[in-house]
Amino acid sequence: LAGDITQKGYEKKRSKLIGAYLPQPPTANGAAVVRCRLQHSEGAPRRTFRSAHIGVCDVREAAARERVASTAGNRPLFYFRFGVDQALPQERRAPVTPSSASRYHRRRSSGSRDERYRSDVHTEAVQAALAKHKERKMAVPMPSKRRSLVVQTSMDAYTPPDTSSGSEDEGSVQGDSQGTPTSSQGSINMEHWISQAIHGSTTSTTSSSSTQSGGSGAAHRLADVMAQTHIENHSAPPDVTTYTSEHSIQVERPQGSTGSRTAPKYGNAELMETGDGVPVSSRVSAKIQQLVNTLKRPKRPPLREFFVDDFEELLEVQQPDPNQPKPEGAQMLAMRGEQLGVVTNWPPSLEAALQRWGTISPKAPCLTTMDTNGKPLYILTYGKLWTRSMKVAYSILHKLGTKQEPMVRPGDRVALVFPNNDPAAFMAAFYGCLLAEVVPVPIEVPLTRKDAGSQQIGFLLGSCGVTVALTSDACHKGLPKSPTGEIPQFKGWPKLLWFVTESKHLSKPPRDWFPHIKDANNDTAYIEYKTCKDGSVLGVTVTRTALLTHCQALTQACGYTEAETIVNVLDFKKDVGLWHGILTSVMNMMHVISIPYSLMKVNPLSWIQKVCQYKAKVACVKSRDMHWALVAHRDQRDINLSSLRMLIVADGANPWSISSCDAFLNVFQSKGLRQEVICPCASSPEALTVAIRRYWLKTVITGPTDDSNQPPGRGVLSMHGLTYGVIRVDSEEKLSVLTVQDVGLVMPGAIMCSVKPDGVPQLCRTDEIGELCVCAVATGTSYYGLSGMTKNTFEVFPMTSSGAPISEYPFIRTGLLGFVGPGGLVFVVGKMDGLMVVSGRRHNADDIVATALAVEPMKFVYRGRIAVFSVTVLHDERIVIVAEQRPDSTEEDSFQWMSRVLQAIDSIHQVGVYCLALVPANTLPKTPLGGIHLSETKQLFLEGSLHPCNVLMCPHTCVTNLPKPRQKQPEIGPASVMVGNLVSGKRIAQASGRDLGQIEDNDQARKFLFLSEVLQWRAQTTPDHILYTLLNCRGAIANSLTCVQLHKRAEKIAVMLMERGHLQDGDHVALVYPPGIDLIAAFYGCLYAGCVPITVRPPHPQNIATTLPTVKMIVEVSRSACLMTTQLICKLLRSREAAAAVDVRTWPLILDTDDLPKKRPAQICKPCNPDTLAYLDFSVSTTGMLAGVKMSHAATSAFCRSIKLQCELYPSREVAICLDPYCGLGFVLWCLCSVYSGHQSILIPPSELETNPALWLLAVSQYKVRDTFCSYSVMELCTKGLGSQTESLKARGLDLSRVRTCVVVAEERPRIALTQSFSKLFKDLGLHPRAVSTSFGCRVNLAICLQGTSGPDPTTVYVDMRALRHDRVRLVERGSPHSLPLMESGKILPGVRIIIANPETKGPLGDSHLGEIWVHSAHNASGYFTIYGDESLQSDHFNSRLSFGDTQTIWARTGYLGFLRRTELTDANGERHDALYVVGALDEAMELRGMRYHPIDIETSVIRAHKSVTECAVFTWTNLLVVVVELDGSEQEALDLVPLVTNVVLEEHYLIVGVVVVVDIGVIPINSRGEKQRMHLRDGFLADQLDPIYVAYNM
Repeated sequence: LAGDITQKGYEKKRSKLIGAYLPQPPTANGAAVVRCRLQHSEGAPRRTFRSAHIGVCDVREAAARERVASTAGNRPLFYFRFGVDQALPQERRAPVTPSSASRYHRRRSSGSRDERYRSDVHTEAVQAALAKHKERKMAVPMPSKRRSLVVQTSMDAYTPPDTSSGSEDEGSVQGDSQGTPTSSQGSINMEHWISQAIHGSTTSTTSSSSTQSGGSGAAHRLADVMAQTHIENHSAPPDVTTYTSEHSIQVERPQGSTGSRTAPKYGNAELMETGDGVPVSSRVSAKIQQLVNTLKRPKRPPLREFFVDDFEELLEVQQPDPNQPKPEGAQMLAMRGEQLGVVTNWPPSLEAALQRWGTISPKAPCLTTMDTNGKPLYILTYGKLWTRSMKVAYSILHKLGTKQEPMVRPGDRVALVFPNNDPAAFMAAFYGCLLAEVVPVPIEVPLTRKDAGSQQIGFLLGSCGVTVALTSDACHKGLPKSPTGEIPQFKGWPKLLWFVTESKHLSKPPRDWFPHIKDANNDTAYIEYKTCKDGSVLGVTVTRTALLTHCQALTQACGYTEAETIVNVLDFKKDVGLWHGILTSVMNMMHVISIPYSLMKVNPLSWIQKVCQYKAKVACVKSRDMHWALVAHRDQRDINLSSLRMLIVADGANPWSISSCDAFLNVFQSKGLRQEVICPCASSPEALTVAIRRYWLKTVITGPTDDSNQPPGRGVLSMHGLTYGVIRVDSEEKLSVLTVQDVGLVMPGAIMCSVKPDGVPQLCRTDEIGELCVCAVATGTSYYGLSGMTKNTFEVFPMTSSGAPISEYPFIRTGLLGFVGPGGLVFVVGKMDGLMVVSGRRHNADDIVATALAVEPMKFVYRGRIAVFSVTVLHDERIVIVAEQRPDSTEEDSFQWMSRVLQAIDSIHQVGVYCLALVPANTLPKTPLGGIHLSETKQLFLEGSLHPCNVLMCPHTCVTNLPKPRQKQPEIGPASVMVGNLVSGKRIAQASGRDLGQIEDNDQARKFLFLSEVLQWRAQTTPDHILYTLLNCRGAIANSLTCVQLHKRAEKIAVMLMERGHLQDGDHVALVYPPGIDLIAAFYGCLYAGCVPITVRPPHPQNIATTLPTVKMIVEVSRSACLMTTQLICKLLRSREAAAAVDVRTWPLILDTDDLPKKRPAQICKPCNPDTLAYLDFSVSTTGMLAGVKMSHAATSAFCRSIKLQCELYPSREVAICLDPYCGLGFVLWCLCSVYSGHQSILIPPSELETNPALWLLAVSQYKVRDTFCSYSVMELCTKGLGSQTESLKARGLDLSRVRTCVVVAEERPRIALTQSFSKLFKDLGLHPRAVSTSFGCRVNLAICLQGTSGPDPTTVYVDMRALRHDRVRLVERGSPHSLPLMESGKILPGVRIIIANPETKGPLGDSHLGEIWVHSAHNASGYFTIYGDESLQSDHFNSRLSFGDTQTIWARTGYLGFLRRTELTDANGERHDALYVVGALDEAMELRGMRYHPIDIETSVIRAHKSVTECAVFTWTNLLVVVVELDGSEQEALDLVPLVTNVVLEEHYLIVGVVVVVDIGVIPINSRGEKQRMHLRDGFLADQLDPIYVAYNM
């Protein structure tokens, strides 16, 4: 770190300079510190102005002054404050002078974020929380992205803002606990310093992507320092060397796919050595190390109790915290509103009111609409509204359908589809429906066929039986049309007749027709739609009586009088906008000035201008409109709001609206706005208006007394208390508080109470948060057509604690959470829809949004477009935050912001965020008025089509209910009860194939000890019998060999070896041939010459660089004295390309067998001892290890005999083989079995299937083969390549009905899904489903099981995957949760004995246990052939003994885990059949949380998680689970996979994924047997050679 001394010096100097302004340590009496901020421009400390908040400083004084004592105990439960001036200490009171207002503006004017969630106290709390976080700070590894995914080019292209142009805080030093730089420049340098400390590199560019070695060590040291550092003395200047900077990230450029990279293509032979290690200089491993260190940080305290998840696997369940706050108040009393005063001249129904005004004051203005320039577009008078509504009513009833069959009758439902800028047409249509006694259903205009949420609206229309939609001319023209001009049917919508209600389309009603105007009754008046949390749309029905009573209650509550002017900015189709601007206004003959959303977008001040212009008395707005006006007002001179007597804030129920109200009052007080004018109201679709603040009443009733100035009530509530549903004044930290304002009193004529949100509707205590319930006439009555849901919402009978109902009348749940405070004031703290219950604590989505938006830089989230919702993962809700980021933000900005949001939410809400996703600007689904469509966003997130540009998952922090890690129990020792074959009451798991000694067969080949002798005998007795037929890619015979031809060819090769190669007896010869006849001849030539052959796959001519090194390695490791091959390959081995890949000068002697000598050998070598070496079998295991095993002559002959007996092979048989002939059973079947048994082998090289996938099956059909062998790759090729061609194959005469056995040769757990789909696919071509089976072999014994011709069919069992992790086998029914199907791996071969042993203790196991498969047989290999002679390591693989029980037998350890199960089936010899089930390789099994996981199980789950995942491989690194997925789709989908992969692994395997790597198709390496090379993949990943699309490090 020598090079970094200047940076350190700079930091020290800087901390000295700013030390004076940093907060002092807390004083002894614990008084709160007033935080000052440095104002950059004026250079003087500036006081933060807070309006009437009980803020960080004055809670205690307020508490002392006014105690609201609870009845239960004498201690205060919550405090409310009335009045500003008395409470603020003198020096802190800020009079609203023009200068302070303008200063407020200077700070505010950046328009940084959605003001709905703005709160100075909260912002300060968030900053303080982030500052506190520094003590336990960690560097979070930043995800890596491919360049094509990164929007910004590089760090250098982005100039960080200098300190003078900061947002929100104008570059001030926040009141942080330590003086770390807040300007982004400082933090970038700081982070860069850390990133180098972690990598141990000394490069000095910020975009350093290359690092020197030794990274991990440095990371360890640094992480340890960071983990232990707790800075005690806060005022001391920070020492930069010991803890990291402000933001817990490391700035490091994402690695791009640079073309010039010369790293070796991974999968390279040299990497085989690094099966267990990796060079530490790699960048990836440093990041992983960083992640591991971060995760070492102590988590939340562990939970104690568990519940049993239908098995001994225990998921933790949250126990209530004994210290959690509990409600202590008395039971609340229901609050009654004032009486609804019946005024004599109130009309008997709304239609009657319209008729009255339309006839007696036809010229009175009813509605003025505006164009986008803010000019009045149209004035609708009461006369026009009355006549037009009549026309609409007449046309609906008489002009649709025929006279006999009218389309619409009274009581039918009709859709109203009107744009937001045409309230006049909507109003006429709405009242027309009321007059015609049909039920209007106002909905949004569908813009496209696939609008967010439009499908659910269609469902509502369908369930309401809507067949007619009324619309305006302009809207009708704007709807999407088909080429013929028809309006298409929208997705999910019923078929509609669109009817335009413009005057020119309507007919005048005849003189004698008059609408029937009745008094209000209980018929449905209209249906208002409501979108639920899950996105479904319900229709709330409102009766005519409720409609009228609601208008009366609003008139009384708001003191409406005739001809008042009201400005309406809200959506007039529903909610507050409809109730005030369309309904109540007509009842009182008021004049509504309607401001469309489109005008607000152009001119946010338009509504204030209209209030001034029309001297309006009332305005209906949302806090958003107040915020927009604040941002835009500075150039306005002549604003006067003194005419307003009510400013109705429609979303007053959102606790965060208080900030907008305060800020608005603060600025416009000087423009004539009075404090008591601001009237927040609470409403819900079900209960209509729930409460509204109305201070004007006092003025009217009592006259202008001193009291009339009394401001609203407030409460500063502890968020921690709120999460338990308890009201407490915040006394602890003063950080996590929610300041709430009242929404006024209960409505006239209504009764209100609050009940517990879940379970029985029991009344809450006075200090408890509950769901507000209302009993009144003026409410909705039902959800249309949904009686069950209606009962739960509209027919609630609240109970007292004794269980008695408090009223005989039903109450209605409002969906609002809150309480009734002192003086009957109603307070709302959130909505039921926004409630997220995370491990027993309740959090409100709005509160989380507010905290996220308060994080610096606030301008980061695009216009406050942010969605918060919860998803259920592993039996608990998890919080997800999705936000739109600004287009100009860099990767570092995003990541920095995300990590700070996580910390802020953790500090303030004490809850972890499960996933934080950033999407590009303007990509989230919108609601019609421009908000975020929450349920649609959640849907996109869950189905993986959100396409985020940044994702940060924190499962390690959030998921605390994982099962306990398993503690291994000591195994049963030898002293346990061993009676006969019982181990602790269970049968010992052992089984064997038929006994070779007892089988009587006329096997002539048995009398020969050596295969070379068998071939000579066949050449004499049956010289012209064809042993081998090789097919080419067209299915024609390319070559064939009779017994005598093979014998003669082998003799010539033997001569060549002796004469040209001068080889001695026992020398090793590498045979590098393509699959075919030459290979077989060369093999027997070696045997004739007394040499030991090794078959090697030839290099791939198109891919020499990666395949040739493996050839070279095998040749060297096997100590081959000579290499035999064809002329073509001979040239390839010496070519220029080969020279680039390996050192061609070190090849041994190369013999080309295309040019053979003509003479016979003097004698054919006969080995002296059957135990001498016959051949070496080399293969790369799935773990990437190259292992050669020694096969003796005796073992080879025993092997061939065993297969002959199992498959009943005789000279008259034909067998089709489509396998690679280089190792294992594939080689034995290709080269050896025909010679031993005399049957004809039809050889089909698997490579030929790439050009002709049907080749193998056509050959099987053509030669009427009964037995065939293939590999999984061949089966997969046929399944994928021929899936759609079964009909054409049938037409070509393909018939598989003669196939008796089709065996997949494998060294892994049977791929049951593949074999089943293959069987199903070719069933139509005659393939018997029972014919398909698998075999199992491994290095120590090349074939242990093989499905023969006789014997029972292979069985399948379903085992519990969770038990398997504990090495126990528990059988379950098919389809039960966590079940895993396992197929038997074929029948145990004759002469083979198997036992299941504990791999650690080597004791025998019972058959309900999973253990290592040990095998004893005559054809076991005799040992590894290793160049190092390191026998000690491997010796016990070939000669192990059990630790107790039968300690004499020598077993070979297969390295595979499996279990035996005695079935009900009987063997050929009448015994009960024992089935062997292979579960997976011990080398590949992953030990996580003390349990054993098999990669394939996790991979199967991940592949199911998303349609674009084509392949997956998992491995562990430093105890982290790394999941690599291949993406078949656009790179934009890469980040969608991260949450889905994490979710599925948590749900199904109870594991937390550490790293998710998204790569291109074909990156996961696969060996010749189609097995994944996971260790190669791991080495490639750690050496940074995968070129991943995206790497996510889960926190």
